[in-house]
Amino acid sequence: MTAHNTIRQTAEATPQDFANVRDWVFDLDNTLYPRHSNLFSQIDLRMTEFVAEFLSLPPDEARVVQKDFYRRYGTTLRGLMQEHDVDPDAFLQYVHDIDYSWIDPDPSLGDEIKALPGRKFIFTNGDRGHAERAARQLGILDHFEDIFDLVAAGLVPKPASETYDKFMGLHRVDAGRAVMFEDLARNLVVPKALGMQTVLIVPNNLEETFGEIWEHEGRDGEHIDYVTDDLKTFLRSIR
Repeated sequence: MTAHNTIRQTAEATPQDFANVRDWVFDLDNTLYPRHSNLFSQIDLRMTEFVAEFLSLPPDEARVVQKDFYRRYGTTLRGLMQEHDVDPDAFLQYVHDIDYSWIDPDPSLGDEIKALPGRKFIFTNGDRGHAERAARQLGILDHFEDIFDLVAAGLVPKPASETYDKFMGLHRVDAGRAVMFEDLARNLVVPKALGMQTVLIVPNNLEETFGEIWEHEGRDGEHIDYVTDDLKTFLRSIR
């Protein structure tokens, strides 16, 4: 049996599978709010604009640089910091100056999160302000214990192992009683190695046209326990 065959779908998830979980860890972008809301496209565009202005590049060249940084460093910001000594506060403020009304409120998702036993966290490569505004627009902000953002991580983004260690140490998370929900497979490698259960969030109907091709790498790896294209239904199925 291949590793891919061991990955379970939403319909295969049961309450018994998650009976011991006491810490529920959620990525934000394209995880708590769905990819089809297209909110991240605004951030993506503003990152390109920032890179173009900061490096005095035409938009098409800035786009290439931005995506190269994202792939090699985990975030565009990390690449700019490592190679160009950018002011992280200026970058984060600029790229998150967006219209959050693109996210449809989802109170029923809030009900499912609230019903989960134990603590719930947002663990994001964005900043706290962005996470708060997005979660507030969704109607789920009040259900979380804390937001662990890029600033709390010392500006070192997922998938760096030190960032997970910092999060888990800060909140005293027992990996054996925790689960992480993410839309990027590579960001689940470390949590799985630490002993957490892992759930990969994919676009509706598994549409591969969304995102960069490389973002799909590792989707059939042993570090993925479950895959779902409907977070709300998944949470409902396990409680």
